[in-house]
Amino acid sequence: MVDGTGAGLLLGFLADRVLGDPRRRHPVAGFGRAALALQKPLYADRRANGMLYELVLVGGTLAGGALAARAAGGRRTARTTGPVPYAFAVAAATWVVLGGRSLEREAAAVHALAEAGDLPAARLRVRALVGRDPSRLDGDELARACVESLAENTSDAVVAPLFWGAVAGIPGLLGYRAINTLDAMVGHRTPRWERFGWAAARVDDVANLVPARVATALTAVLSRRPREVLRVVRRDAPAHPSPNAGPIESAFAATLGVRLGGSNVYAGVAENRGTLGDGRSVRLDDVPRAIRLSGRLSWATVAAVLALRGVGRAVRAWSGRR
Repeated sequence: MVDGTGAGLLLGFLADRVLGDPRRRHPVAGFGRAALALQKPLYADRRANGMLYELVLVGGTLAGGALAARAAGGRRTARTTGPVPYAFAVAAATWVVLGGRSLEREAAAVHALAEAGDLPAARLRVRALVGRDPSRLDGDELARACVESLAENTSDAVVAPLFWGAVAGIPGLLGYRAINTLDAMVGHRTPRWERFGWAAARVDDVANLVPARVATALTAVLSRRPREVLRVVRRDAPAHPSPNAGPIESAFAATLGVRLGGSNVYAGVAENRGTLGDGRSVRLDDVPRAIRLSGRLSWATVAAVLALRGVGRAVRAWSGRR
């Protein structure tokens, strides 16, 4: 039997699959505006200031999530308010923090533009997916950008939120999204953010450490060649500068039979991201395949989360009867 948290995660996941991100007044955009406003008084080229910035925003989000869970009928108040309001609160939080459907739509839009030969429009559109400079990317390089973004962001925007939602309910969902958003805003290795953004980048690395491995393992299972995929992951992931993007991008490369990685340009600086996979170079027709793999991984994750919560409930019930 699915509990309130599990039911809420499933409902929120289904809402994301059908609707995508909220189109107006997105709470994450509101959080981003608050984070920008807080930068003005707190910014300094020091790690300590960045740590305070991270603590205030993430800590405040976790506290707000805990209060929301309690008000909706979390564990301590479920007897008086019932599980249904809590399940719907979890569903709303899940819908807000997931980004799987919108990710797939953006990748499909870039693919359609590039396939139609409108490379300038495709380069402009791909900025919604990647931070690299797309100004000189040809069709195949745009395809590689899409596939790499689908891999990394399916882990970041679907697997990780569902994982933390299963572990910690509403606070886990909202807290993780705050961590991931701050990393996207300030967790860059540029002169301005090198020190101030250090805490945001490190906290995001820690928060994604387990979810990225879960995503990698599920991708290997979906490939039907798990040993081969995991062999490629073990060999190639360490070459990637990100400890969490490396495994999932390697798993996607091996599953799709393509080669990812290479040199990308960020803010005028070239960065080598290793060679991931043994296959051929990515082509435009690989993008729909990667979109389908992203969708399958999303469904597999929600199924795994619900199964693990069910096992947890059964174990607790058995322990209580002893």
